[in-house]
Amino acid sequence: MEQAARRLRPGQRAQLFVHDITDAESTLVAESETLLFEAPNWSPDGQWLLVNADGLLHRVPAGGGDFEPIEVPGLPLLNNDHVLSPDGRTAYVSGFDGHLHAVDLDARTHRRVSNDHPDFVHFLHGISPDGALLAYIGMNLLPGGVRTNVYTVPTAGGADTQLTDDAFPDDGSEFSPDGEWVWFNSERGSTAPGHAQLFRMRPDGSALEQLTFDERVNWFPHISPDGSKVVYLSFPPGTLGHPADLDVTIRLLGPDQTASDLVHLFGGQGTINVPSWAPDSSRFAYVAYPLA
Repeated sequence: MEQAARRLRPGQRAQLFVHDITDAESTLVAESETLLFEAPNWSPDGQWLLVNADGLLHRVPAGGGDFEPIEVPGLPLLNNDHVLSPDGRTAYVSGFDGHLHAVDLDARTHRRVSNDHPDFVHFLHGISPDGALLAYIGMNLLPGGVRTNVYTVPTAGGADTQLTDDAFPDDGSEFSPDGEWVWFNSERGSTAPGHAQLFRMRPDGSALEQLTFDERVNWFPHISPDGSKVVYLSFPPGTLGHPADLDVTIRLLGPDQTASDLVHLFGGQGTINVPSWAPDSSRFAYVAYPLA
């Protein structure tokens, strides 16, 4: 787990784009040569994009404008895993303390959601459509390595439910808009390290399905609010994990499960780690990190 916020490399910029599915065009919303921002969420009212930068949440108008830091007293520094409640009033975040927190965006207060487990770190990726459950990746820190599995925990606090229990690296767990599926990426379909593909299962861990079958390394499936399509981040063959600063592709998985390329960019980690669809399913947001 990263213990400090990422920084831009010399000559590098962070660029926030909105991509229109119908027009197949990306529009630059904001950029910075000093602030490395990551992982946009779109607010349910369509007005704001929420990102993390320098260990804090920030928001920027979806039509473009300045970044506004959201300072919350006592909240640990944050990594790039965050989701918004269905009403947009609460941001659920992953902290560098290894826990999940609920942030009241109006009151600027927070409470811890996750439970204590020995040698265990929480990475947040999804929220159920009724706002009652968080889907997260639990990382067990074991001697000589780590083990990751998919879990859920109530947003109000309560017992964890483990959905996978194996040695395959899993990540990017996210609910479908109808609440019937949990999507995620996993290496369970591969005989070589890396080579993650997209999967889905029922919220109780049953009915596991593999959705992509190609030579690329596929991460972070995000289902459109109308449930008709999925965007995901595709790394070059042989990539281990989900590193920063690579030539990557954002791809679209349509209703017939046929994949097509949408955007080629220099990015990776931070580009599209969390749900970033507009409420009307016509656009999504992403971040590129070009070098001079």
